[in-house]
Amino acid sequence: MSETILKNAGRAFVFGDNIDTDVLAPGRLMKLAPMELAKHCLEAIDPSFASTVEAGDFVVGGANFGLGSSREQAAISLRLLGVQAVIAPSFARIFFRNAINAGLAPITLTAPADIQPGDRLAVDLAEGVVENLTQGRRYAAQPLPQHLLDIIQEGGLMQYLKRRGQHEAAQ
Repeated sequence: MSETILKNAGRAFVFGDNIDTDVLAPGRLMKLAPMELAKHCLEAIDPSFASTVEAGDFVVGGANFGLGSSREQAAISLRLLGVQAVIAPSFARIFFRNAINAGLAPITLTAPADIQPGDRLAVDLAEGVVENLTQGRRYAAQPLPQHLLDIIQEGGLMQYLKRRGQHEAAQ
């Protein structure tokens, strides 16, 4: 695996199809500070998620992950909780982009269905490989283009632009 491996192996938190942004960042709580909002991420489906997810873990979803409103807080909440990537067969377009902007890797994997809750996963973003260390399986995912990898590696779009601006100013 290359240097684009995400941190270390992490646990899989598995959810189904059509996880919408209101489940990720409940609209009724949008006035809360970002970290307070994150504590309610996915609570409608798994009330213990925000208190049990750890830095480096993965969310594995079904089809159409992140549908609904265009709220960027959905991706930010996952990132604040330490989730390093969301793995799903398909994403709502705006969630996919918001995830990149937040430094959260959206990994398109056609058949993540045999990944079980608690499985240990490792990911190589550039190669498009997801390894299920628990089951000893490798899955071919869609690799991300280099310009998106660069944004994710910097921790999100704002950090990427800031560093790029500093680099250009130094020249």
